[in-house]
Amino acid sequence: MIFKRKLYDKLLEWKKTTNGSKALLIEGARRIGKSTIAEEFAKNEYKSYILIDFSTASERIKSYFRDYLNDLDTFFLLLSTAYGVPLYERDTLFVFDEVQSFPIARQSIKHLVADGRFDYLETGSLISIRENVKDIVIPSEERKIKMYPMDFEEFLWAMNENLLLNYMRTCFEKRQEMEPGLHQQAMMNFKKYILVGGMPKVVAIFLENRQSFGEADKEKRDILAVYRNDIMKINSSYRGRTALLFDQIPGFLSKHEKRVIYNQMEKGSGIDEFSEPFFWLQDAMICNECFNCSDPNIGLSINEDRTFVKCYMGDTGLLVSHAFNENELLEEEVYKQILNDKLSFNEGMLYENVIAQILTSNGHQLFFYTHYNLEKRRNDIEIDFLVSNNSKLKYKIYPIEVKSTKRYSTLSIERFAEKFSQRIGETIILHPKNLSMKDKKLYLPCYMAIFL
Repeated sequence: MIFKRKLYDKLLEWKKTTNGSKALLIEGARRIGKSTIAEEFAKNEYKSYILIDFSTASERIKSYFRDYLNDLDTFFLLLSTAYGVPLYERDTLFVFDEVQSFPIARQSIKHLVADGRFDYLETGSLISIRENVKDIVIPSEERKIKMYPMDFEEFLWAMNENLLLNYMRTCFEKRQEMEPGLHQQAMMNFKKYILVGGMPKVVAIFLENRQSFGEADKEKRDILAVYRNDIMKINSSYRGRTALLFDQIPGFLSKHEKRVIYNQMEKGSGIDEFSEPFFWLQDAMICNECFNCSDPNIGLSINEDRTFVKCYMGDTGLLVSHAFNENELLEEEVYKQILNDKLSFNEGMLYENVIAQILTSNGHQLFFYTHYNLEKRRNDIEIDFLVSNNSKLKYKIYPIEVKSTKRYSTLSIERFAEKFSQRIGETIILHPKNLSMKDKKLYLPCYMAIFL
């Protein structure tokens, strides 16, 4: 099952604007559909293509990259013969799949692009990890683009809910509430998205099996096993800490503050001991990091405090399967209870994670804010996310609070708005209820986060 993905338009733009002067590297987590979209693009937009999967490529194919890059006529002849594919100048695409498995191929991009005969698309994960780049020169002729799991908009396309999506966008743009019945329909789809996630194979299995959460869960656990297997392959001293951090993510997110507490994982440890594990999980795009911004001002990253960090799963559907064991999800009871708001656990973990996922896929770097009140000896302001408009002339920040229930307090975001009134563009509360405007606050149903 092939799904419509937003990245396809970016591939078309790359082909049109670079005209072969740059290779494109699609970077993303395992199993998010990088190979699928690369091959679909190759089939549709080129007269011929050769896809080389370096995770399975033979030594003979790899030897061509070692021995013939100084003789490109022979190099292309050998590849064309090996794959039985004719080559057409300026109308053939080479896809280097899982290029991190053979870094020499990535380095060869410099010579291949300079030759100018063909186009080159790479896919990979863990492309910045030391062992994957230590012996090569990263080509300047390579442009990177990040690919994420299917976002909620792409999920609605897969669910054939285009009309609902268009209505949602219209209501968001006009700042008007949704018709109650359609709001409920949108919320039900959003909950399905939280539980299923955006891994394409999982979504396909969910749809092919009459929206079976149980069948989808089996595939999600297979993906989690792949991630654990990748962690066990780390050839470094931080392998154990990476596995520890990965396994602890649901536990930290289930707490009120959701921050990573290093000392709970390993007594006496801090950011220094876990910097490499964090880098690995971020580079694998398994997780989305969210850092504390101590002073929300121009350039949120300038004031980031990396000692305070939240670690969200890159896909919320995977988080659900990561958080519950198979027995707890037996006969889909947990899924049904979550859908019907009848499960007594910290549902805010899932809502906050899915908003982190949506903001990340929309290109936002994740920051949060807390203020510790010395007199009260506790945090009196806690803002889940801060995003900015990135304007240099009229810079504004947008505090976002995520609420998973219909009854909640807005005291924290009101205090933040009062403290930083000159810097705020709009205060946003994402909740399960309908859209409304009140007291200079924009209340959005969670599913409208895709439009932020």
